Amino acid sequence: MSKYNITFADIGTTVNVSRGTRIVEVAEKVGASIPFGCKENDCGDCMIEVLIGAENLSKPSPLEIELLKEKLAKPSNRLACQAMVLGDVTVKPA
Repeated sequence: MSKYNITFADIGTTVNVSRGTRIVEVAEKVGASIPFGCKENDCGDCMIEVLIGAENLSKPSPLEIELLKEKLAKPSNRLACQAMVLGDVTVKPA
């Protein structure tokens, strides 16, 4: 299985993960300052800003797109509970 790097810019930590890993899974383990509520695309608490590698994340689902729209998110925002790593990416809390 392919491995890729998630860099959490807020804490200066890079973690090597398997393809398809959700950002939420790793952020909690390394102590990134991304808040989490439901973990199921329902609240928007885990909004992140993708600094590098947005093309290396899974495409947002229609539900994620709708929630981001409701939260007035920027185009560079995603939900950590939904975004799956498909390549190297750098993120920070939104």
